[in-house]
Amino acid sequence: QVQLVESGGGLVQPGGSLRLSCAASGSIARSNVMGWYRQAPGEARKLVASISTAGNTNYADSVKGRFTIARDGAKKTMYLQMNSLAPEDTAVYYCNYRDWGRNSWGQGTQVTVSS
Repeated sequence: QVQLVESGGGLVQPGGSLRLSCAASGSIARSNVMGWYRQAPGEARKLVASISTAGNTNYADSVKGRFTIARDGAKKTMYLQMNSLAPEDTAVYYCNYRDWGRNSWGQGTQVTVSS
């Protein structure tokens, strides 16, 4: 199995920035996709951004130009740089890992954008 641990959430004012991190451990496949999802109260969990081991990225329209996803050289830690945060970005953010046969989730980290 793959274990995921998120960090970096918190309270930030509108227009501010946060960086989320997700550390993966365990049996990590050479080819995989990691991503960030978010879930606001009363809403379904939605994809924010994803990145493959090949470096291919995908962003939700609502975060394009504001958020940047990246992975470290070892491909075991993923980051989400969030700039120009707005109240509608408030949600629990979850780290996700997928490979040929597995789908793992982190415990989630709260991001609150409020003045």
